[in-house]
Amino acid sequence: MSRVPSLSSPFLLGFDQLERVLDRVAKGAEGYPPYNIERIAATPTQAERLRITLAVAGFTRQQLEVTVEENQLLIRGRQQEDTEGRDFIHRGIAARQFQRAFVLADGMEVMGADLKNGLLSIDLARPEPERIVRRIDIATQD
Repeated sequence: MSRVPSLSSPFLLGFDQLERVLDRVAKGAEGYPPYNIERIAATPTQAERLRITLAVAGFTRQQLEVTVEENQLLIRGRQQEDTEGRDFIHRGIAARQFQRAFVLADGMEVMGADLKNGLLSIDLARPEPERIVRRIDIATQD
């Protein structure tokens, strides 16, 4: 069975890259760690921003990594098993690794990241789109 492209309208030209990005995002929709995305309204001194907050309880700053690679914001967490000298009666908190990826629109800028009380917050600046109108001259053929 062949897959029908979702952006197959003849009026949507050059969106094949966007469709590949949407496919990649759909494949990486794991549920850990939980996260929020909030819009922070513009103020007189700052443009509108977005904030991604991930619940990363038990991770230290050294166990977390935030990078931007090819328009993708990647957040990775790596914990090591530390069971030496410990005798668990019940073990419900497992050391685990994760990778969470967010695809960024062109021009999105990561402003910074902050870890506080088990929550990792990453602020993003949303670009203000420029409105460009360009007149195209029509050539005549004789």
